[in-house]
Amino acid sequence: MRHVVVSEWTAVEDLPNMPVLDAPDPEPNEGQVVVAVEAASVSYVNALACTGNYQFKPTLPFTPGGSCAGVVSAVGAGVDASLVGRRVLTGGGGCATHVTAPAAGVIELPDDVDAATAASIPESYGTMHFTYWQRAPLEPGQQVVVLGAGGAIGLAAIDLAKAAGARVIACASSAEKLAAATAVGADATIDYGEPGVDLKTAIREATGGGADVVVDPIGGDLAEPAMRALGFDGRYLVLGFAAGSIPRFPLNLALLNNRAIIGVEFGGWAMRQPSRFNEVTRAVIEMAGDGRIHPLEPTPFSLEDTGRLCHALMTRGIAGRAVVTP
Repeated sequence: MRHVVVSEWTAVEDLPNMPVLDAPDPEPNEGQVVVAVEAASVSYVNALACTGNYQFKPTLPFTPGGSCAGVVSAVGAGVDASLVGRRVLTGGGGCATHVTAPAAGVIELPDDVDAATAASIPESYGTMHFTYWQRAPLEPGQQVVVLGAGGAIGLAAIDLAKAAGARVIACASSAEKLAAATAVGADATIDYGEPGVDLKTAIREATGGGADVVVDPIGGDLAEPAMRALGFDGRYLVLGFAAGSIPRFPLNLALLNNRAIIGVEFGGWAMRQPSRFNEVTRAVIEMAGDGRIHPLEPTPFSLEDTGRLCHALMTRGIAGRAVVTP
């Protein structure tokens, strides 16, 4: 097998040089399967983990990557042999030609969901399904503002908000990213990369007075104007800090207009609730299969280009979702 190996924390500028190494083909232990990987997701979080700056540090050395889709090639003792040849989704360490996984944790894929789509949606779409259906349930007709709308989380936030019956205002830093947001259903767009754009004013104008929900995976300087653009009973959802800085703003902004600040930490919840995490994953896979959501086709990268992809994610050089296809 071949796999990407991170043996030490890597500076952002050195990410393109992450090595792909040969290793013996894995053998399944009792209760495990081996999956021949067809596609593996790589997100900003995966890239950040390679630098050692994510809040949960993997044990070195490790193979990066998120969920991966492929075909079961071998099973260990105690596992139903009929699983061999079936298309499945599993999690973690997917930047490899083969991975081992607990048989109890793999999810069989429907025929109408391809490997790249299956691999690329659990992290982003799972996060937003958890957000909208558990942490901050949406109601039809509510107005949802999505910051960082051209990224994987942003596109999922738009797609699932539309599936829930909301009106969505997509905010991003370029026309290219806003075009991707429009393609998954955004009703209006705001380019906060344009000179002179006042985000608070632009959101209030687009929503007719104030947003019901702000989805913020970006943080930084965008946070306070977006918070100020919330209407009465508005909810500000904190999903991350891709801008690199954690925002600070006066807490009276929460008091004003009865606003709420809600943290969304899907990864930590998933580790504590693995069976419920699988339920969320199955839900988004089913939604993709029956057409309730419309994820854009992810950009494919070769296994050898995993480091280049991680660098692009860390420097905001790519819009939408991406997969590694060994």
